[in-house]
Amino acid sequence: MNYLPVFLDIKNKPCLVVGGGHVAARKIKLLSGAGGVITLISPEICTEIQQLLQKANINYLARKYQAGDEDGNSLIFAATDNERINRDIADAAEQLGIPCNVIDNPENGSFIMPSIIDRSPVIAAVSTGGASPVLARQIKAKLESLIPAGYGRLAEIAGKYRDKVKSALKNPNDRKAFWHRVLEGGFAERVFSGHYEEAEAVLEKELKQYNSTEKMGEVYLVGAGPGDPDLLTFRALRLMQQADVVVYDRLVSKPILEMTSRDAERVYVGKERDKHAMRQEEINNCLAKLAKQGKRVLRLKGGDPFIFGRGGEEIDTLAEEGVPFQVIPGITAAAGCASYSGIPLTHRDYAQSVTFVTGNLKDGTVNLNWDQLSQPNQTVVFYMGLQGMPVIFSKLIEHGVSADMPAALIQQGTTHQQKVITGTLGSLPEIVKKEQPKPPTLIIVGEVVELHEKLSWFQSPEDSSLGATSPVEPGTELHD
Repeated sequence: MNYLPVFLDIKNKPCLVVGGGHVAARKIKLLSGAGGVITLISPEICTEIQQLLQKANINYLARKYQAGDEDGNSLIFAATDNERINRDIADAAEQLGIPCNVIDNPENGSFIMPSIIDRSPVIAAVSTGGASPVLARQIKAKLESLIPAGYGRLAEIAGKYRDKVKSALKNPNDRKAFWHRVLEGGFAERVFSGHYEEAEAVLEKELKQYNSTEKMGEVYLVGAGPGDPDLLTFRALRLMQQADVVVYDRLVSKPILEMTSRDAERVYVGKERDKHAMRQEEINNCLAKLAKQGKRVLRLKGGDPFIFGRGGEEIDTLAEEGVPFQVIPGITAAAGCASYSGIPLTHRDYAQSVTFVTGNLKDGTVNLNWDQLSQPNQTVVFYMGLQGMPVIFSKLIEHGVSADMPAALIQQGTTHQQKVITGTLGSLPEIVKKEQPKPPTLIIVGEVVELHEKLSWFQSPEDSSLGATSPVEPGTELHD
């Protein structure tokens, strides 16, 4: 590497900034934030620096730079618009052994400034060695989105308990294992969500019980969304990457599954029509059993765990067994598929309400409130309705909905295999017979479907093989 990354302690130390423009203002802010004692030299200063002079403790000398101004400083920024003056400052600083940064010409100075991610006291810095500052800022932006603002508070609380942990756990390996456990568990998640008192209570409990032979883990009930990995929440992604065991459904796409920790054990509990890898009661008990073994268990479910996903049943068992758990919502299939199809679920001119319904047939019948579902000015979304679509549509028509009511079937929504088939209650069943769509699918009924052609924005490859490259194996229908 061309530069050695270091973090300097400049608290109460003299720092010099030469220049009065906006770049100099940014350096003044950084120095002030790090506790430096700042001297600013420039005959003129911008409005931003004028405002800083009123807030920060800055020794401002309203004159031009003079040889010898470098003396006695611990750090120097040459930020004038005169390349020769900047070089003179850098040369003098080098002779005095003072670190100096030259704005816009980093090769003339002795150090460069990285792009900074500030989660004080946690600081991360990104540099391309001056090759591409824009790229460094782009990388910083990506990291900013992945590192919660709560990391600073997390470090503060961890620092507060450092001596206490050291006193309780004499063995360095025990301390290391303890911090690994709590910084990736319920303590950290409670800090990120702003529940600081509860977080400290969890930390105290973890420390008290650390030497216990029975170590309790935790279950993360995470919604994986309808298929597109970009629709995952940051919190979901964070928990996915720290789990010891991944218990996942059939509707979790392969790209999303690959984003979980590579070291994690994977347990498949998927379901399809008349074929369950594991019954729901067995899944509930499996989650509790794994957590009681001290493992961090990721329960990964397609869509949202609480919308036709039986997540409530799973956490009900966990609560009865005394197992800690968290629920991280996902984008439900209805919202994701509708958005990617250009079909707004509500619209002032077409629908003032939306209803989510499971269309799963049992013995060829659907026991639904057809009078309610047949009301005008609404959108009805049927999950798991492909098999029973002829019965569903026939019941809606029987209860007063026009056979000309627009309807759409969305296959593998939000993925590159997405396909939207539109028609009416009267025509769509015959169209589906010809098209032969493959699960997972979702059905939307309502006048908002008319907007699909006008508002459709997501284009999937027309020549893609809808069955062969599907992220979800055929044989089951879209649900949460």
